[in-house]
Amino acid sequence: MSVLPDPGATRAVLVGTSRYEYLEPLPAVANNLQALTDLLAGPLSLRLPARHVTVVNNPDNASTVVGAVRQAAAEATDTLVVYFAGHGLVDAQDQLCLALPQTEFGRIETGLPYDWIRQVLLQDSHAERHVVILDCCYSGRALGRMSAETGLADQAAVEGTFLLAAAAETRTALAPVGETYTAFTGALLDTLRQGIPGGPPLLDLGEIYRRLRWTLEARGHPIPQARDRNTGAQVALARNHAGLPATPVTAASGAHVEERPWPDPQAIRTPEGFFTALADVRVVSGLTHQAVSQRSAGRIAVGTVGRLLNRTTLPITWTTTAVYLSACGVPDEQITQWQDVWQRLRAQTLSADGPDPAVARGSGPERVSRWQRPLSVFRRRQGH
Repeated sequence: MSVLPDPGATRAVLVGTSRYEYLEPLPAVANNLQALTDLLAGPLSLRLPARHVTVVNNPDNASTVVGAVRQAAAEATDTLVVYFAGHGLVDAQDQLCLALPQTEFGRIETGLPYDWIRQVLLQDSHAERHVVILDCCYSGRALGRMSAETGLADQAAVEGTFLLAAAAETRTALAPVGETYTAFTGALLDTLRQGIPGGPPLLDLGEIYRRLRWTLEARGHPIPQARDRNTGAQVALARNHAGLPATPVTAASGAHVEERPWPDPQAIRTPEGFFTALADVRVVSGLTHQAVSQRSAGRIAVGTVGRLLNRTTLPITWTTTAVYLSACGVPDEQITQWQDVWQRLRAQTLSADGPDPAVARGSGPERVSRWQRPLSVFRRRQGH
């Protein structure tokens, strides 16, 4: 099943080289980095906090890139995304080398061997899933490093590694002169921003790869390559905005409500992920803040909805969140799962901060259980 990573436990490292001293410049790469940074942090993709996206633009040396990847690999516990755009060269051993600003033909010490990135992921990563995206010439060479004998996906101790490469081993990645983005990254951005009409609710890497192949082949551009292991292809980079509901949820269409692509509470690991998923619930419901308030039968005001979705710390009581989820049309059994996640995250927070004052006031889990029972009755009383 496709899953959106928890933004609080996910990290991204975006590396790009647009200026070269000895190779042809690639000005579109700088635009790639800015657009991907904005997209990953925005509502059309993973909603990553700004501090969870590291941009390495025109790095001075290989150690700068490796250090950034190593730090992100140590911090991520859900998903680690590593992206590189720039020239790709092949060394004397026929292996992929990522070109940096000072890279020269025939001098391997001036570039970044792809295997160095691979070793960081193998040895230093705490992430359950890895996503490597290479937008460079000969990036398909990295797929050869993922063979049964020596490959990243097959040797990694964690499951779910996916590598997406802009070009096959014998083709050069296309950077059309005058275009804002490189061909591959431009198609990736279009897919994530616009969605796929008729596609699944979540745009996982498998679906994205199929879309990119179709798009780039139709344009006469180099066809991308991919390799995945286990559940790697099920990591989603965005919700399919072309397939979001056009109308709000209604009680009269209960079967359709059940089929809505609600965020999966079981994928939530951090408070940041909790609030990101809460905001996503409203998007899927098709409701405005005012409509959510109206459907709550006056239990939560419009301003309360906004404050709930913009919190950075978990609420100490469950009531407001339960009303919000019910007003949005989330099925009762999923609301129970949301409550379980809230209690788990609260317990993790309190284990470090001390006793929960809400429990002493009778507003802890005992009070929550009394509130939860009438949720279905509350929804029927709304009458719409």
